Amino acid sequence: MSPKPSPWWTPDVHADRRPFLLARNRIQAALRGWFAARDFIEVDTATLQVSPGNEAHLHAFETAAIGHSGARTPLYLHTSPEFACKKLLTAGERRIACFAHVYRNRERGPLHHPEFTMLEWYRAGEAYDVLMEDCAEILALAAGVTGAAMLAYRGATCDPALPPERLTVAEAFRCHAGIDLLGSIDPDGATDRARLAASLRAAGLRVAEDDTWADLFSRVLVEKVEPQLGFGRATILCEYPTAEAALARPAARDRRVAERFELYACGVELANAFGELTDAGEQRRRFELEMAEKARVYGETYPLDEDFLAALAHMPEASGIALGFDRLVMLATGAARIDQVIWAPVAETAP
Repeated sequence: MSPKPSPWWTPDVHADRRPFLLARNRIQAALRGWFAARDFIEVDTATLQVSPGNEAHLHAFETAAIGHSGARTPLYLHTSPEFACKKLLTAGERRIACFAHVYRNRERGPLHHPEFTMLEWYRAGEAYDVLMEDCAEILALAAGVTGAAMLAYRGATCDPALPPERLTVAEAFRCHAGIDLLGSIDPDGATDRARLAASLRAAGLRVAEDDTWADLFSRVLVEKVEPQLGFGRATILCEYPTAEAALARPAARDRRVAERFELYACGVELANAFGELTDAGEQRRRFELEMAEKARVYGETYPLDEDFLAALAHMPEASGIALGFDRLVMLATGAARIDQVIWAPVAETAP
């Protein structure tokens, strides 16, 4: 059995991590300046929320508020500051940015940590394509701060000076898996599980009897598509199926897909962006579907944030994006693990 590694606070371990941490501070300061120069207001949202978010495969930390009478009210550590940020858009803010500590359970690994920093920013009244331009500038900025000619992770590199390639999910499925994804989606966005399953079998991919359309979609994405993204230059993977974009509005030209993109560099997913859905009734329906799937798979659900849904009915058209700040620092510094770029990592727990 290999010896247990020294804690992060031992002087020798800290000395190895310190260059990464100082670079983290410089990148954060540069980003704050970048947003301020573009008239963004930095906001600070509450960590405790009545709902941590309503995506089937995101897992939260639960706690409780105790009143004077001793009564307990369930609360959750948020998995994203999204709901609070959108309420601020409803309140009248136009451009906001937020460095938020967020919390996700069941997640730990070289790229995952139970507590990490999410950088989110929102543009009211602006198209989500503008966020793609933001991403290109931010990658170049982070690399410039550290003096890195290339973003790097585990031997892979990505040139931040090159404009990201833009690839639709349907194009990626066709190019990297030989699958006609849109052929399994009806014009109204409804999905055809049998048709997608047949395409996976033809491509030599595993199909289980209890796999849903979403399960099959994720398998192709993880096994065939994501390993091809962000090498040499960053990749913007856009136009996700509407069924895989619970918080995004459908694309005007094709309701089978939504205004959602993800940013990849060196094979690492860095950011997730939406042209924001503002139909409160449709958002409720999607959340309920997500929670039904969570109950099916994990045997638990999270409450809906009724205050968020009330605010959403009055929110202006907007675009928003969430970027994993720690991962950005990793790529700009060449760090191998996310805990190398977090000042005080969460201690490992027993399995």
